[in-house]
Amino acid sequence: MPHPNHAHDTGYKLLFSHPEMVRDLLTGYLGGKWLQQADFNTLERVNASYVSETERQRHDDMVWRLRVGQQWVWVYLLLEFQSEPDPWMALRMMVYVGLLSQHLVKEGELQDGQLPNIVPIVLYNGAAPWKSATDVADSYGPSLPGLEPYRPRLLYHLVDEVRLKLHPLADVRNLAEALFKLERSRTPADIAQVLGALGQLLQGEAMQPLRRTISVWVRMLLRRKAPRANIDEIDTINDLLEGSAMLEQTIERWFDEATMKGLKQGLQQGLQQGLQQGLEQGVQRGVQQGVHQGYAKALALQLRLRFGAVPQWVDTRLAQASEEQLMDWMARILSASSLSELFGEAGHGDLI
Repeated sequence: MPHPNHAHDTGYKLLFSHPEMVRDLLTGYLGGKWLQQADFNTLERVNASYVSETERQRHDDMVWRLRVGQQWVWVYLLLEFQSEPDPWMALRMMVYVGLLSQHLVKEGELQDGQLPNIVPIVLYNGAAPWKSATDVADSYGPSLPGLEPYRPRLLYHLVDEVRLKLHPLADVRNLAEALFKLERSRTPADIAQVLGALGQLLQGEAMQPLRRTISVWVRMLLRRKAPRANIDEIDTINDLLEGSAMLEQTIERWFDEATMKGLKQGLQQGLQQGLQQGLEQGVQRGVQQGVHQGYAKALALQLRLRFGAVPQWVDTRLAQASEEQLMDWMARILSASSLSELFGEAGHGDLI
């Protein structure tokens, strides 16, 4: 199902409508000798309104092109914001690339009578690891004898944002890495540090449009990471990309407010439910259940603040966990880089 935070999706669409972001995504996370010959000054977004009504394109798919030597290379960028990977992504990509190819033939965008190179890329930021096929051939069952040559082939390049191995230093190598580091930031200090590095990258008149877009996105990010805090004052901060100590202290206060409000609400809801059950089953047992439910609700809230939308198996784990286990997860939530690391991937497969 689609990611519940539509503003998050829209924010990414705005970011990757800038050629500088697409350039740094390609150079930082795709690779290949062809990039050494690429002229990124020619990078331009292409109108992708060619998709038919029966295969209506998602609003957050993008098509770009750039010159590599004497040829154009086309980049099909799909932004995937789902809590669970799409098992048929390879098939979808085959359809989309086919439609794009058909459009290029119609428009005469050919090289010596042949189609240009097309690079399909999926940018995914869901909590669950991506295990879907990246080659459409793996979506089909075993071939009968003699039919293997007819098996469709199409690869797409996956950028699994949550599980990328990012540069460990405080500086950021490019704009795409800064974006991913902000998404995975664990503390206010981490956020302020990356914002300061971003500010250094976005110097000069040519970078001002992207700087404004990133500032808007950072405001959405902070509201998403600390939705229960009183952060209306965020709109009074002129430049979020300074990374100053004062900004770090302000963000830390927002996070503290969000944490306390979340814990208070979770404990209150749990205790209320427990007391109601206590009237029916006995006060002592009801209060114990209420405290347990309070911890579970508080932890569930913290998980959503930390990782965004979470799959169903997480709620199941929380409901079945002991109080001691809940406390252990609460202690480790800030140090875990993913849900799989926090809960142990091998231990929840039967609950997915």
